[in-house]
Amino acid sequence: MAFFTSLYSGSSGNCSVVRCGDEYLLIDMGKSCRVTLNALKTLGLSVSGMRGVLVTHEHSDHIAGLNVFLKHYSVPVYGSAATLDHLDGLGVTPPGAELIAIEGRSEPVGGFTVAAFPTSHDVPCCGFRITAPDGAVMAIATDLGCLTDPVHTALSGADLVALEANYDLHSLRYGSYPYYLKRRIESPRGHLDNNECAAKILELVQQGCTKFALCHLSKENNTPDLALGAVRSALVAAGVTPGPGVRVQAQKRSEPSDWMEF
Repeated sequence: MAFFTSLYSGSSGNCSVVRCGDEYLLIDMGKSCRVTLNALKTLGLSVSGMRGVLVTHEHSDHIAGLNVFLKHYSVPVYGSAATLDHLDGLGVTPPGAELIAIEGRSEPVGGFTVAAFPTSHDVPCCGFRITAPDGAVMAIATDLGCLTDPVHTALSGADLVALEANYDLHSLRYGSYPYYLKRRIESPRGHLDNNECAAKILELVQQGCTKFALCHLSKENNTPDLALGAVRSALVAAGVTPGPGVRVQAQKRSEPSDWMEF
């Protein structure tokens, strides 16, 4: 059996876990090394079981703890060549750290197989499609302003999809953010709103996927209730009843969320 959860998820920091048996992958490390290790400990996970850290992109809410972590633990780091080159150039990855670019091909990482796919953001950014040792497949896509063809392809056929539901459009437009930041977030190279996320989830449900994690919710421009409500409205309007058959979970901002089996 394979499982997914987030250690923390939101605009203040993102980190997720994909586990199968005694081994697991970490996706991003957007809070301190100490916070991340403490969260792993609450889940009963030790660093010895970590087979790799997958990095989506260079923004601090995805890499803040990586430098200190890699100074203490020799765990390989995977991501796009552009992101790894940037991290290396900034000294985020210490000398001797194992950096492996995986764009354009699948890569074995422990017992997992990982493929990266590009997402539309204002810096080089990717999502990951992960096949667990038992053959189960999940895909994660955060920090994307629009759903491009590579994203559609990567999410299709997955057993579990972790997808960004960053903001509620009304909350963003009438909130306190300065105009330039609102434009950035709402742009095709910004973030995905609740309604866009909900429409994609409906499409995936109609294709047979039944498990979804809503990730990277904005503290200022979204709430779990708003994100879940948008998904529920889209599903109900199409005659789909959320429940045991279709599980949708909003990931918690500052603590581990419940495990989702896939």
